[in-house]
Amino acid sequence: MNNTLFDKTITCPYCWESFSIYIEPSSEVGESYIEDCYVCCRPIEIYVASKSDDFIEIRVSRIEGNEF
Repeated sequence: MNNTLFDKTITCPYCWESFSIYIEPSSEVGESYIEDCYVCCRPIEIYVASKSDDFIEIRVSRIEGNEF
């Protein structure tokens, strides 16, 4: 796996707006981090794992206890 950045579109689990993020594929174990929605500014947990050179798993979810 190389360290190439990929431009991916995700949908905010709060406001349902779509926007692009840049990700760097991690190992098969996966990695999660928090990034604010570019539209509503609420924190989103983003999970990224490389299943193979051709498949990257991306999951987005709300941060529990952060309802407005």
